[in-house]
Formats: sequence, structure tokens, C-alpha cells
Amino acid sequence: MRHSIAKMGMVRSIRTLSMVNQKDGFDCPGCAWPDPDDASGFEFCENGAKAVADEATKSRVEAKYLEAISVQELAEKSDYWLNNRGRLVHPMYLPPGGDHYQRIEWDDALELIAESLRTSPAHRAAFYTSGRTSNEAAFLFQLLARAHGTNNLPDCSNMCHESSGYGLNASIGIGKGTVSLEDFNHADLILVIGQNPGSNHPRMLTALRDAKRNGAKIIHVNPLAETGLSRFKHPQDYMHLSFGSENLADLHLQVKIGGDAALMHGLLKVCLEQGAADQDFIKDHCAGFSQMCANLSNSSWSQIEEDSGLNRAEIEEAGRMCADSRATIACWAMGLTQHRNGVAVIQEVTNLLLLGGHIGRPGAGVCPVRGHSNVQGDRTMGIWERPSEDFLSRLDAGTGITSPRAHGLDVVESIKAMNEGLIDTFVCMGGNFLSATPDTKLTASALAKVGLTVQISTKLNRSHLLTGKSALILPCLGRTELDIADGKAQFVSVENSMSIVHTSRGNLQPAGKLLRSESWIVSGLARLLLGGDHCVDWLGLSNNNDSIRDLIADSIAGFEDYNQRIRTPSGFLLPNPPRDDRVFDTDDGKANFISHPLPDVKLQKGHYVMMTIRSHDQYNTTIYGLHDRYRGIHGNRRVILMNALDMSERGWKARTRVDITSHFEGSTRVADNWQLVPYDIPRGNIATYFPEANSLIHLGSTAELSNTPTSKWIICSLDSPGNASSEEE
Repeated sequence: MRHSIAKMGMVRSIRTLSMVNQKDGFDCPGCAWPDPDDASGFEFCENGAKAVADEATKSRVEAKYLEAISVQELAEKSDYWLNNRGRLVHPMYLPPGGDHYQRIEWDDALELIAESLRTSPAHRAAFYTSGRTSNEAAFLFQLLARAHGTNNLPDCSNMCHESSGYGLNASIGIGKGTVSLEDFNHADLILVIGQNPGSNHPRMLTALRDAKRNGAKIIHVNPLAETGLSRFKHPQDYMHLSFGSENLADLHLQVKIGGDAALMHGLLKVCLEQGAADQDFIKDHCAGFSQMCANLSNSSWSQIEEDSGLNRAEIEEAGRMCADSRATIACWAMGLTQHRNGVAVIQEVTNLLLLGGHIGRPGAGVCPVRGHSNVQGDRTMGIWERPSEDFLSRLDAGTGITSPRAHGLDVVESIKAMNEGLIDTFVCMGGNFLSATPDTKLTASALAKVGLTVQISTKLNRSHLLTGKSALILPCLGRTELDIADGKAQFVSVENSMSIVHTSRGNLQPAGKLLRSESWIVSGLARLLLGGDHCVDWLGLSNNNDSIRDLIADSIAGFEDYNQRIRTPSGFLLPNPPRDDRVFDTDDGKANFISHPLPDVKLQKGHYVMMTIRSHDQYNTTIYGLHDRYRGIHGNRRVILMNALDMSERGWKARTRVDITSHFEGSTRVADNWQLVPYDIPRGNIATYFPEANSLIHLGSTAELSNTPTSKWIICSLDSPGNASSEEE
């Protein structure tokens, strides 16, 4: 509560937090973890409370402040400092060659964007979306882009769970999870792989606690031992005078960075030896089983041990737990997806579940844990650069537009296009594009080549300061705020990680009189760009979310009778054929075992592999404070977590300052002045905070197929300050 009271005050804090994740309240702007049916009156976690307080802060960034301070001066401030300035309240414009923002009226701002889009071909525009955007705004945003003539719709999914989508679609015919929250209460075994729920999805810990109390076993697979899974304490237990903590993980497998695929091969071997294959399920529903078995035979136990960093006894213990389980859930996050083999390793995890028939049965299934609160809903609404023909045909029939069929640009491809001078207009719906993306210096240079960059935002961030040749800041309503249109309160809808679509209703007065909803902004721009006689009634959509939902119902599969179903207290569940009927929409109609050779994870002498992580005091790119108390780190984010033996080998002690050089295909990136922290992490591995270390991730270092930046696999060397050399390109 201390953070909330400091940001909002006591009365506002109590009123606001009592509405978080309630059926008549607003969806937390943090993670996408679902709400239980028996939600308490305080259904939020510490990070959720911080996210709400951050948005509902009483601080304001007034127009006169931005007019008085130069962009250069602001750019020298930290992300933490920028975020703490408060809410944006007036549209602002940075003219070509200018160093100070100046206020601009809404009509003029939208006309500037429309003119920029009109004067160049559609393929020279890109429309980026963050996962905070509502279903209604996301649908309109992709509709605008496609009506304009482009599928250039990069989004934050490209940088996180894109690998999950590619891997699962090929394996089981859907790019989403197949479990419900209730399934956790019926699981025998839960695998938590490449994920730190304690900091990134804290409410998930309650589901794990309840599952553990119901008899489930939990295996945590991660290079770092995370406190949330070893000493969990529900904050609301204090109100019941309960002060103890619980150990959730029955087994922690401290796999080396990049060693997950080897571990999966080992677990599959053990399950096969234990006779744990569900032969009926495999015969009736699967393909590729024999090929997988043949591939596993090529992976020796010595290679599995070497690559995973685990010994055979540890893997066999976990394998027996898998073999004995009648219902297994596998959860993962970016510890799997942001690798060169991100798609492949997710398919290996899926193989493990398919082997035991753990798809389409109670208490079992795949559970990719999404980060941002509506990132899954945005993709469902069509925010994707590679839409299927089925999606486009239905969209065209429902709206009357003719969508382009050529695939568009994802995040990495968009940055490359900007760097080549091929993008004239870049419109961002939320997020902090520059801080979220890899190769920070190159990305900043690429953005500078764009004619007009537009940020639809609630808070000041770095993307407002390293811009195109001209730039706009358009302040929008937040999730917590009332949206009154034509005298009627509007609500929006979102989709959580488990495919439940439900309402979100803000209850606070807007931070400023000039704030507009994202849907109003998109509709207003579309009217100017496409004309009043366009087949879509943009004017009618601008102030009536029911009308938007009616259009969605006509255009998106699974959303029939949208307005009626969304008004039920808990919303509605989208169809999921693997979960519902063991039906797999793959090319052959089968769930596919897709097995891969183990990746090369060897490092040359003097090199380490680095992964980026988040602290307990941040959410995505937003930094709430400078403390990571679960890891015992305070006051500094420019740190390297390193094995104490590796430090000793180099003659380094705690707090030694070093420079980091990353290496990718002969090219290097250098970031200086990092402080070493001895930590329980496998030898040869290091960890640094996101987004500070993003500058070390080469733009070309991406996962196969998904093109996701490899933020969990960066080969680095460490040197005393001033001794690193750069060949930066």
C-alpha cells in the first residue's frame, strides 16, 4: 500500500484498488492471469497495485512543462525518472528540427498523421500495438491499417510469445494455452519452466499454492532459484493472522541457460523407459511419434547432462514424476520463447505432454503465461502481420473492406525497414517501443529516419524522446478511468491468458479534460484518412463501443452475440478445439510430435551466455523503483548476476565494475559500467536487467521461424572498464 498511497493518496488508493479485477470494475493493467470465480474483494498482487497506482497517480506532465524543457535534457534522464513525472494530459507536437515539444489541438494532430499517411504508399507505414490495448481499440487499429492497405502490424507479441504461437500451432493447431484456472485444482504435476511468477505473474502463485494443497507436485525449471516458489506468502493472509510461508516447488532444476531442450529430451527418455506413453491417445490423435523416438535416440545422456547442466539422477527424478502423473500442466514464459530455438523447445515441451495424453483432459494442458493484460486479445482481434486467409476473408465480409493479402512487417523487420529509410509513418498504440526492442542504439537511429512517429500514451517514456524527424504524443485514457461518450459510460473488453473475454470498466475521473479513448483516436484518424463515405462508419464507432463489438461479432470467429455475452458477470470462454474436443486444426488433423536435434550451446573460452530478467520493482519497461528485494538487490539496476566461482576465477569481487561486450556473427555491442553481484546461477551464465541490457542484443539475433529477439541467449565477454573493443554496426 505504501507505493499506492504515495502515488494516489489514501482515499483514492482504497477506492481504486477495491475495483481491480472485480466484475463491475476494471481489469488490472498488469499481467493477463485470469481471475478466480470466487474472487476476493482485493483481487490484486503487489505489482498489480503498483501498475494501478502508476496509472492513477495524481502527478501530471503539463503542456507547459514539456514546452519549457528540451527533448535532449529529458533524454538524459532514466526510465524511472521519466515514468515518475506522471500522466500526460495534452497532445504535443515535436516539429522537424525542433528540440521542444509544443501543444497541438486534437484535430490538427490527427490531420498531421492523416496527411503523412496519404502522401506515401501504404506499405511505408507501420502500426505498433502494446498488450494493454483493449479488444475494441485493437480491432479498430488493425481495421484502420488494413483499410489503409497494409499488414504492417508489429506488436509486443513479436518479442515475447511469438515462439509459443508458432510452436503450438504446428503441434496442436492453436497458438494459445489449453487449460483453465480450474485445471490447476485437478493437476497431479505442474511444470513451471523459464518463468518467475513471483515477480512477473504474482497471482499465479495463489493458483500454484492451491494446487499444491490439493496434492499437486510442482517442478520449477530455471537457471535462477526464485524466492516466490520457495517462500510464498499470500499478502492477504496477514488479515487472517497467518504469518508463515509455503515452499511451492517440490523440485528445482537449475538448468543452464539454453539447456531446456536437452532437459526435455531427458524427461522424454525417462517417460518412455517408464512405459508412460498413452498409446491410445497417440494412436487416435497423434502423428510423428516414431520419428520423435528416433530423434531421441540421437541424444546421449552425456550430451543431455552437459547441455542441461543437470546430472542424470536429477533428470530421472523429474522424469519419474512426469511418468507417474495422470494430469500434467506445463507453464512457461520468455525463459523458453526468447532463444534461437524458442519454437523448437516449446514443441519439445508439447511432446512431453502429448506423450502422456495431457491435452484435452481435466487438470492437464499447455499454459503459455502471457505478460501484458490483453496481449492475447490483441492477437485475437487481428493484430498480426501474418494473418490467415480465413481471418482476412471473414474480416472483409464483416466490415466491407478489402484487406491486403501480402504479409506485413513484424517488430524486427519494421526496425530494419526504418533503418533502410523505408518507413515514413510509425504509429504506436501504447507501449515504449524503443525501450522494449533490441539493439537500442540501432533502433534509435532507425526511428530517427522515420518522417513522423506517433505515440498514443498515458505516461512519459523514452520513445517520446528518441523520435522520428517529427513526433506526436497523443494522451489517452487509462484502464482505470471513466470513458463518458455522448453522456453514456463506455466499457471495454479484454481476453486473459486462458481465453476468457470479460469487461473492464474504469471508475476514476480522467487525469485531464483532453484525454481521449484509444478507440476515439483511431476512429478520428480513420475518418480523416479514409473519408466520410468509407464503408465503415467510423463516426458511429468513435463514441459507441457497443457498435464496435457488433462489428467484431460480424468479423471475428467466436465472438457471435458479443454484446450480449460480454455482459454476463464472468464474460465468456472462446472456443479451443484441443481443449474442448481433442480436435487439432493442423494440416493432417493430428496433434504432431515435432522433435528437433539439440541446439549447439557450447561457448568458447572467455565467453558467457547472458539472459535479461525483470526485477520485482518493474513491469515490462515500466520501472516502479530501484529495488529487487526477492534477489536482495537495492538501489542499482546496472548489475550483473554472476556465479561466485566465475568471479573468483577472474579475480573479481562483489561490486567490481566491468564492461560487457556482446558477440553475434562477428559483430559486437558494448555497454559499460556494470556492477558484479555474486549469485546462485550456473557457471558460464550471467543475468542482467531488461531494458538496460537491450542495447547488447543484436537485431539479427532472433529465434528461428518466430523472429523473436533472443533476449535469453546473448553471448558476451566481460572486461575491466575501458578494455572492451567495439565493432558495432
